[in-house]
Amino acid sequence: QLTMSLNSSTLLNEEKAQGPKRNSECLESLELQTPSSFQDNPLQQLQLASQEVLEKAKKSGRSKCPRCSSSRMFYCYTCFVPVETVPTKEIPTVKLPLKIDIIKHPNETDGKSTAVHAKLLAPDDVTIYKYPCIPEYEEKRHEIALVFPGPNSVSVKDIAFHLQKYSKKGVSDKDDDCSREPFLKQAKIETKEEEKNLNECILNDRSEGTKLKKIIFIDSTWNQTNKIITDERLQGLLQIELKTRKTCFWRHQKGKPDTYLSTIEAIYYFLVDYHQEILRENYKGQYDNLLFFFSFMYTLIKNAKCCAGKD
Repeated sequence: QLTMSLNSSTLLNEEKAQGPKRNSECLESLELQTPSSFQDNPLQQLQLASQEVLEKAKKSGRSKCPRCSSSRMFYCYTCFVPVETVPTKEIPTVKLPLKIDIIKHPNETDGKSTAVHAKLLAPDDVTIYKYPCIPEYEEKRHEIALVFPGPNSVSVKDIAFHLQKYSKKGVSDKDDDCSREPFLKQAKIETKEEEKNLNECILNDRSEGTKLKKIIFIDSTWNQTNKIITDERLQGLLQIELKTRKTCFWRHQKGKPDTYLSTIEAIYYFLVDYHQEILRENYKGQYDNLLFFFSFMYTLIKNAKCCAGKD
């Protein structure tokens, strides 16, 4: 799920509409429960900053956005800032190894988008654009990739190989028909031996011309992605697919595989893989706090369902 996220202000209301209304005793028990209450919580191993500030905000209820004065829970999803009851200094900040552009579909509900989590937690490295107002990427295609599943998508570990080849082809040669084709199609002509040799070369190549500098994510329901992914400004970009991760998102779209992630999940898992496969460094939880809000809301929803008598 490229994106769909959570309107934190209506979190529990959504669950109420789908099940029995909870009474005051149930609500009190929710406040006492923690992620450890659920043995099957796949997010419980994350190395997160203290979420006590979110617990306090949950108890005090909705608060004002310091910028637009709208009533919100936890954060304002239009201004990308925490509400007054959630001091910015108590929210972790994550430094990313590259820049991230998030292209949001105009019909994607602001309050349901996990994309805002990335902006809140990595403000210096994340930019959110509302389609069709997006940058021109053509001149930088040799250092940009797009996370989106498809027949020509490649895995994270193959990014350096494909960007190296793309750079060699030349990104500004308008007379070269190949330069206008998705690079993924060109890559298939190489033999495995050539790929191996080139990969070994790339691992030792730190030149700016072959290094990934920006990654793009699309924030939209899967049924809305076609208009964005077919935009000419995104054609020819290297496409990356995360095939081995399973979503924990509570708004998973019916009929879609569980490897289709929410936006914040896709960003997090991409960075973990990038850290290990491209930077060749041991992962020690450096990006776990990107799921600071997501994991808290996951637990909140899980508790609500449990309390309502759902499986």
